[in-house]
Amino acid sequence: MLIKRNLNISTGQYARLADGCAVGTLGDTSVMVTVVSKTKPSSSGFLPLVVDYRQKSAAAGRIPTNFFRRELGPSEKEILTSRLIDRSLRPLFPNNFHYETQVICNMLAVDGVNNPDVISINAASAALSLSDVPWDGPIGAVRVGLIDNEVIINPTRKELQLSNLNLIVSATKRNLVVMLEGNADNILQQDLLKAIKLGTKEVQNIVSEIERLQKAFGKPKRVLESPAELSEEVNEALRSLMEMRVREIFKNYTYDKFGRDNAISEVKVDVLEKIRLSFPDSDANLTADACNKIVKQIFRDLVFEEEKRCDGRDFDQLRDISCKVNLYKPLHGSAMFPKRTNSSVLHGYVRFS
Repeated sequence: MLIKRNLNISTGQYARLADGCAVGTLGDTSVMVTVVSKTKPSSSGFLPLVVDYRQKSAAAGRIPTNFFRRELGPSEKEILTSRLIDRSLRPLFPNNFHYETQVICNMLAVDGVNNPDVISINAASAALSLSDVPWDGPIGAVRVGLIDNEVIINPTRKELQLSNLNLIVSATKRNLVVMLEGNADNILQQDLLKAIKLGTKEVQNIVSEIERLQKAFGKPKRVLESPAELSEEVNEALRSLMEMRVREIFKNYTYDKFGRDNAISEVKVDVLEKIRLSFPDSDANLTADACNKIVKQIFRDLVFEEEKRCDGRDFDQLRDISCKVNLYKPLHGSAMFPKRTNSSVLHGYVRFS
């Protein structure tokens, strides 16, 4: 038996000046997610994406005490949930999208029964889909629980305490899984695979509904400029100069991490210099990026071809770990916290004896 709970996603009532906004509701827990992105690209060569998840005291109907009346820095739970949302969204941005983007998740109401983290992922997906920000979504996310071999989709907090599995599945259409995170208490592999399969299947309903919402109320997506590319001739020259040398380095299991990195760096410097002399009109930054892509692809191909890691370990072999104790003497005790006996005040100072 599969237990489900309805998730509602709406838009148009809040933050109308944002690039995209959506409100996700499950039970009496509601999360508003806004998306804002700059129209000019940043100078960095990566995606400057910021995901900020905050739990407000007002969402639970509480007024903080005088000491904690102001909202402090993010807690550990808020940081981990922000990373959870980030890992679900980031892989679907275009490679040449280098625009500063903020995804802000604010709690509107928390009922103490339904967890807001999965709601935030779905609301963020809807907000990005409704915005003009280029994004290869939408995605959907569900939490999967397992109680007495019974799969539960989006279990409550009370049910989660009885569950042997706490698994979050983020996926896009056509059952393509984007992110998995969870923990379990001695469950069978077949039960885990069953949970992933049912969670991914349930996500398809969320994705299809967000697509409907996008068609009805979404903004047209921005048109990104096509990134500059190296000529095929330069790419072929890079690969011919690098492939054999990089393969030999990765297949030499006597290297440690620093030695391997230094050897790869020497190859890059040598190849880039040869390319600069042979193709003086080629862009240096594009050539360096192409070098990094080739090294990454060779590393990936070798892992699948040799079925070994670059340090010689098999896929199921763990790295050697060593631990030591009693390296330092305890720093607390009578020397650290002297007893305050026979103390007297002398000229404004406290003397201990």
